[in-house]
Amino acid sequence: MKCYLIRSSLLPEEEAKVRKEVSYTMRNYEAMYVLRPELDEEQVNKAIERFSEIIAANGGEVTKVEQWGKRRLAYEVQKLREGYYVLCYFNGGTELPKELERNFKISDKVIRFLVVREGE
Repeated sequence: MKCYLIRSSLLPEEEAKVRKEVSYTMRNYEAMYVLRPELDEEQVNKAIERFSEIIAANGGEVTKVEQWGKRRLAYEVQKLREGYYVLCYFNGGTELPKELERNFKISDKVIRFLVVREGE
């Protein structure tokens, strides 16, 4: 949803408030991430829970999480041939994907990740 202000008759403070509210529009995203294959089921669930908590803590909402399980990678990544695939659908503001990607990069459990806006 996009909103444009045309010839605003608002005071500068009010206009800034309206623009701030517009920037909090919720968008649909999906995140695919691949976890290290040597993680056991408990560690995988903790990692999924951790990333879901990050989404919730940043004003987002997880709508669906699909655990695809351990699968063979298309090519070798970090000398690994398998990975545990997870697909997460969520809604959130425009800054949420950046924060989620930052956490994916920090985590040593994640081999690869991709966060995209649905419909693109």
